[in-house]
Amino acid sequence: MSVTHTSQDRPELRKAVQEIVESGFTGVHLRVHDDRGEWTGSAGVRELGGPDEPPVNGHVRIGSNTKTFVAALVLLLVAEGRIELDAPADDHLTGFGLDRRITVRMLLQHTSGVFNFTGEYYDDATFAPGIPCQGKEWVDGRFKTYRPEELVRLALSKPARFEPGTDWSYSNTNYVLARLLVEKVTGRSLAEEMRRLILEPLGLSDTVVPDGPEIPGPHAHAYYRYQDGDLQKTVDVTRHDPSWISSGGDMISTARDLHTFVSALVGGRLLPAPLLAEMCTPHPKAGYGLGVFVQETECGGTVITHNGGIVGHAALMYSTPDGGTTLTASLNYVDDSAMSLAEGFQKVIRMLVSEVFCGGRSGSPDETADPAQPAS
Repeated sequence: MSVTHTSQDRPELRKAVQEIVESGFTGVHLRVHDDRGEWTGSAGVRELGGPDEPPVNGHVRIGSNTKTFVAALVLLLVAEGRIELDAPADDHLTGFGLDRRITVRMLLQHTSGVFNFTGEYYDDATFAPGIPCQGKEWVDGRFKTYRPEELVRLALSKPARFEPGTDWSYSNTNYVLARLLVEKVTGRSLAEEMRRLILEPLGLSDTVVPDGPEIPGPHAHAYYRYQDGDLQKTVDVTRHDPSWISSGGDMISTARDLHTFVSALVGGRLLPAPLLAEMCTPHPKAGYGLGVFVQETECGGTVITHNGGIVGHAALMYSTPDGGTTLTASLNYVDDSAMSLAEGFQKVIRMLVSEVFCGGRSGSPDETADPAQPAS
């Protein structure tokens, strides 16, 4: 394992990074910024069977960390007077037959009730499938291109989970609708607006909204294990077309850019204070604000966070409410439809949050979301 740091050595972080790999992940790159300075460390391998460790600040598919970027973008358009947070989303998204009670806020907070196009898990343990996003079917079709409108129409063809505004349920569809809202209001693509309002102002040169299967280098590799008849196969899925998840989780970034983004966001350098306060006001059921989770640690603190996992790549993003302490990470692993690393993923989170935000004391945040689910 290699460790690079610009402050004093942090043996507890070196140990944590190694334990992540021992728990089953193929590789990890961790970045911590706090009052002791900046610390980075990597462990594991960049590629199965290879000798190299994951690259420092390598590119990674960040999964549902994308939602935080999209929510911030929508709120910046609210600040510009282009969008009203509590207006019906249907004011701009005509043609879908969207329930007029669904507001822009409900999209960002997952309170719309709209079916999740990647599949809906119900409280009685039943599952209603959506687009192919697991197993051999996903592997065989991983270079297929989906239009955002296709994903929305599929979701809207299914029964709503609940009446708008009456409950909370995580749905990737909300953020594809948010994408279409941005594009309708501005007349430009989400990628163009993201560059104009977030990426360029913050200097996030390693963060992209992808258009196609490529991922910039350097990067660690992502893998997927699946059943093909009587055979179990493991394939490299680093390259795939992420249009299947769209703005629910398609963006690419680095641990360094995620630090810059989240510290600027929660530190008040991106959004006007009233809108940042709206963003960080959590729904009582899930602790979800507008594109972020607001979680209390057991040692008495608060963290603003969103994590994401997408077929063999994952990213962590945590910050104190003032942006003064951040934890960001990229991970690579062998994913599968059983999400067999989900428990390990949660263990990693508990361990890291404890070390960084609670000085090694018990400090696990509420685990409402499961970042090992596809693009969660």
